[in-house]
Amino acid sequence: MGSLGTGLVADIGGTNARFALIEPDGRISCPWRCLVDDHASMAQAIEVYLAHAGEARPRQAALAVAGPVIGDQVTMTNHPWSFSIQALAQSLGFDRLRVVNDFVANALAIPHLTEESRAQIGEGVPVPGASIGVIGPGSGLGVSALAPSPAGLTPVEGEGGHVTMSPADERESLVIEILRRRYGHVSAERVLSGPGLVNIYSALCEAAGAVAHDYIPEQISDPSILQKDARAGEALAMFCAMLGTVAGNLALTLGARGGVYIAGGIVPRLGDYFERSQFRRRFESKGRFEAYLKNIPTYVVTHPALALLGAGALLG
Repeated sequence: MGSLGTGLVADIGGTNARFALIEPDGRISCPWRCLVDDHASMAQAIEVYLAHAGEARPRQAALAVAGPVIGDQVTMTNHPWSFSIQALAQSLGFDRLRVVNDFVANALAIPHLTEESRAQIGEGVPVPGASIGVIGPGSGLGVSALAPSPAGLTPVEGEGGHVTMSPADERESLVIEILRRRYGHVSAERVLSGPGLVNIYSALCEAAGAVAHDYIPEQISDPSILQKDARAGEALAMFCAMLGTVAGNLALTLGARGGVYIAGGIVPRLGDYFERSQFRRRFESKGRFEAYLKNIPTYVVTHPALALLGAGALLG
């Protein structure tokens, strides 16, 4: 360990951080996970991981962070961590430090996925070399893409999770209106994330004049709760349909005939429920462009460490 070809890779979200070591041949060690709230800073979390790993300190690292990476100072969107890339590299002794948005890392990983690491939802066949969309609800809503360029498919960084959410029917309009009174602007992330799932549920309860249970997102998707709480069931169904709307919008905006990939921590846990949901129907439901979207495949990413895979690609 400790050679220039060995590196640290990390996926830093609003709730969890995952760290691993990557070897020159691309092998990634078993990821180590921690809660970001358990550490005062990015540097401290990395130091704790390196002590846990018990290996010689790597001289290069690639960090995928949930927030915009513009210049040297990086501030996460859904967590108060903020750091200077240059100062972090100096304090940790890295000769090389790459920092990218976590969904840029997810996008970089897509070409490296095997068939076993993705599950297709609906029909459609990818067009080789065409744009690819990546979207994923977790602590927030990440959005990225791979776009054709002379160098091949190139990652596109953006903050598409914060576009304005548009309702597709009267029931969704009611939920959006309730959330607009709470937040002013209702972004896609306000409904398509862990906290967003709770927002949908609480808005449905408010609309019914009912008291909302103090659920965490995992409970709203728990089959035992879905059986006894109809509004939790409606919230999860609406979440999947709304994700279809936004994913379809992304496909049209990018011309993503290479496919749209659903990443993040929520959807892969839904399993067959997501396949039976209204996601794909809503994805295709774009009027005159329904036939266009029918030909675009959608996939749920099942790889357990997608951003780490993409971060490793940065060190290749």
